[in-house]
Amino acid sequence: MIDPAARDTLVSLLRTLSFERKRVILASGRESDFFIDCKQTALTAQGHAVLGELMLAALDDLPDVQAVAGVELGGCPLASAVSLTSFLKSRPLPALYVRKAQKDHGSKRMIEGDKSMRPGMRVAILEDVVTTGGSTLRCVATMRDAGLVVAGVVAIVDRLEGGREAIEQAGLPLISLCTRRDFIPD
Repeated sequence: MIDPAARDTLVSLLRTLSFERKRVILASGRESDFFIDCKQTALTAQGHAVLGELMLAALDDLPDVQAVAGVELGGCPLASAVSLTSFLKSRPLPALYVRKAQKDHGSKRMIEGDKSMRPGMRVAILEDVVTTGGSTLRCVATMRDAGLVVAGVVAIVDRLEGGREAIEQAGLPLISLCTRRDFIPD
């Protein structure tokens, strides 16, 4: 169960460190008049701790999660925060980092932490911000290609711009800790 006080702390941190009213081009290619750079919150000690707690609690609403995966780059600290918190709470979940493109050197892996993986393992994808759902769905395809089962998606912020619908249309639940409305009222 999500702790309301921890969620309030998260929203306060995001408002202070991550949210800006400005014109930007998003990863989706869309133009927006606001930006939420969740890494600015996630990479603080307090943000890391609060996100680890809240995202781990959100996993209770997904069936039998056995690992967490962060989408490069914003989801990687989230996977680490949840993995650490899960260990401290005696329910250890390994973290995986999913690349957007295959490395052209070294191991050439698409998924880091692969030694913790096994075929059929149920994994939750952790995202910082969901806009259209495109990067999330590419991650889903990568994980499925690796023999993993995606249990669902947990995001810090849903921008309410069609991502939820795209993810749910792919048959996956999306749990978001916050939405655009926490920063810009309708």
